[in-house]
Amino acid sequence: MMYDYTAKEVFEMAIQIEENGAAFYRRAAELREDVSDKLFLESLADMEDRHKETFEGMKQQISDLEKTQTVFDPHEELLLYLKAMADSHGGEGNPDILSLFNGKETMEEIIVTAIDLEKESILFYLGLEDMVPAKYGRDKISGIIGEEKNHVAQLSGFLKKIHGASA
Repeated sequence: MMYDYTAKEVFEMAIQIEENGAAFYRRAAELREDVSDKLFLESLADMEDRHKETFEGMKQQISDLEKTQTVFDPHEELLLYLKAMADSHGGEGNPDILSLFNGKETMEEIIVTAIDLEKESILFYLGLEDMVPAKYGRDKISGIIGEEKNHVAQLSGFLKKIHGASA
């Protein structure tokens, strides 16, 4: 049985993923001794917070039809399911990655990990996009994908700066 998602549901997952992403950077910052590294990672957490706000704003722009629930949910478990999907999708903000941090990671390793996780998120959204019928806002999912691509580009720019500083 195929389940049709709505743009609203995908935005709810995207918002959760951004919250998880901010936690990723904050945890990495906690483990750093160098003050400039801490500040840099905290700025990336703040960037995730702004990304979350962007998705919240985009979610506010969707139509009533794009918010229509497509399944009967008498116990209101859908939000729990969406949160579980967001937490376990294997990409950006995956809570399991946080447990792997031990404080010995280099800044380069943290950024490379973040880029890889962002790329996984893009693949996740591309898969979800196919599961959102046009009438439920498929076109809105491309906005999420575009934002994530921009984030990969930003992180790649940071990585180049790190390479430049260590060269």
